[in-house]
Amino acid sequence: MEYVAGVDIGNSSTEVALFGRSEDGEGEFVSSALYRTTGLKGTKKNVPGVVNALSRAAETAGIEVSGIDRVSLNEAAPVIGDVAMETITETVITESTMIGHDPSTPGGVGLGSGIGVEITADPERFATEEPIVFLVPETVDFAAAAATIDDWAEAGFEIVGAIVQRDDAVLIDNRTDVEIPIVDEVAGLEKVPRSQPTAVEVAPESTGKTIDELSNPYGIATVFDLSPEETQKIIPVARALVGNKSAVVIETPQGDVEERTIPAGELEILDERGNTTGVPVDDGADRIMEAVTDSWPVADVRGESGSNIGGMLNRARASMAEVTGQAVEAIEIRDVMAVDTLVPQQVEGSVAEEHSTESAVALAAMVKTQQLPMDQIAAGLEAELDTEVLIQGVEANMAVLGSLTTPGTDHPLAILDLGGGSTDAAYMDESGAIDSIHLSGAGDMVTMIIDSELGVDDRDLAEAIKKHPAAKIEDLYRVREEDGTVSFLDEPVEPELFGRTVLLEDDGGMQAVPIDASVEGIRRTRRRAKRKVFVANAERALNLITPTRSIRRLPFVVMVGRSALDFEIPELVSEAMAEYGIVCGRANVRSALGPRNAVATGLVLSHVGSGSYLDFEIPADLSTALERTTA
Repeated sequence: MEYVAGVDIGNSSTEVALFGRSEDGEGEFVSSALYRTTGLKGTKKNVPGVVNALSRAAETAGIEVSGIDRVSLNEAAPVIGDVAMETITETVITESTMIGHDPSTPGGVGLGSGIGVEITADPERFATEEPIVFLVPETVDFAAAAATIDDWAEAGFEIVGAIVQRDDAVLIDNRTDVEIPIVDEVAGLEKVPRSQPTAVEVAPESTGKTIDELSNPYGIATVFDLSPEETQKIIPVARALVGNKSAVVIETPQGDVEERTIPAGELEILDERGNTTGVPVDDGADRIMEAVTDSWPVADVRGESGSNIGGMLNRARASMAEVTGQAVEAIEIRDVMAVDTLVPQQVEGSVAEEHSTESAVALAAMVKTQQLPMDQIAAGLEAELDTEVLIQGVEANMAVLGSLTTPGTDHPLAILDLGGGSTDAAYMDESGAIDSIHLSGAGDMVTMIIDSELGVDDRDLAEAIKKHPAAKIEDLYRVREEDGTVSFLDEPVEPELFGRTVLLEDDGGMQAVPIDASVEGIRRTRRRAKRKVFVANAERALNLITPTRSIRRLPFVVMVGRSALDFEIPELVSEAMAEYGIVCGRANVRSALGPRNAVATGLVLSHVGSGSYLDFEIPADLSTALERTTA
């Protein structure tokens, strides 16, 4: 029995298809295996991961790994899909504004504006005509604070609000006779300048309303008597407070907060005809993608020196040069994908790290080298396994062959290989000729957008939000899922999950989401990110590889790859393809493996050729490796 293994080295996982063939030429697939990719795809560090995956496949088939006669590798081009956020609008903060935050339990109600005064100050130093906002440090307890407020009020002072360092707002409000708005939990109270104009606002409790004046730039302008120029500069402050139940805005001494801007920069897109197109990043994603399409095929992309985008692209080149040993100038960026998104920007001068949501462009860059170090991988495997190793074929071409083992498919056919770092597409026409394309932007970009838009600041959590639906724990035995369905549990949830937003994991477990976001907001952000990346990239890829540059001519589209296993990405792509009358769905490779193993299976088929184990004839130009090997 001869054993041939197809090995697909991917960005995150390495897959194996193992085929056994008898002397009479008949054969069958005997096992499959999956192992994480070690090192950057397409480099010599992949060898340990390949050996582990082959060992697992051999063990399942009941043979020793040394019993594998030939190993067929895909042409795994080293690719770095780097991503970055570049802010479009400038966040410019006036040098006379500092803002507070939104605690869960403020006290009192209304808007008060006056001079900020330490509550321990001597009242003899102040005039009774000046409204007072007390600053209450943690060294002063709630009872003493309430008593001091009443004492000053009885002395004729107008007390209009209080800012408290501890969580004492309600306690103070319950003990004072003066009705004022009180904002507490201001941990950075020492940053608040004394004797400066200060405004405090608390929305009415239990009405569902939020603050009115301090979330409105004109309201802030009214309180602080700002000029039109100053009002323009405090827009990020007002936006950061929209939706708050309470807030503080303080005018700081001149020069406390400096304005600072870093340019997003300009992209220079070079096409293979030698033309260069410049696109400012702040023109937005649509303009960038128009320029990429007009410049296709792209020869290289460069970023303006000294800008954010220039730094991002230079990092991608340097990373690839380091792992391949090539000169930085030999590294080319062959594609970029841009998506309009939102990104929280910290407001300069805030006392509790408030953020203003700004428009931004998410960018993914696809970096390729001038040469492939696949020979190094093949040599490393031959030395490790003492078996023949072939570099078999282009990854997307092999994926087409593997996808054709899905019941109900035929060529002409297109495949979408939806991965973590890139989106690949290939098209096989009636004659069996294949055209393929490799684009930046896939699962990792979706994770980045979710991380940024939800303010997660935790890549692992953002990845979990991408993979799992959200739900709300309504009580110990009841869960309301994101589609509104209510599920009743046989066993109570863990007490710490009560009332929390959670992710519903595949194994039935629940993961708490430690961010202030509703189930509806999480679902909306997640699905929007997937549409912007996967649906947009699917349409872009298919339009580029079809002969007429129109996906309307495609009868079949089959999805394979890691992201094709996602619980909603295939649905979103299929919905988009349905508008064109295309049969689109997730692959079921070899009628059993779903969207997994398409490339590995195709590598085996291109080597062993057509036979009774296959329902279609392999085109001649994709079945040449066997002739080379036996010649």
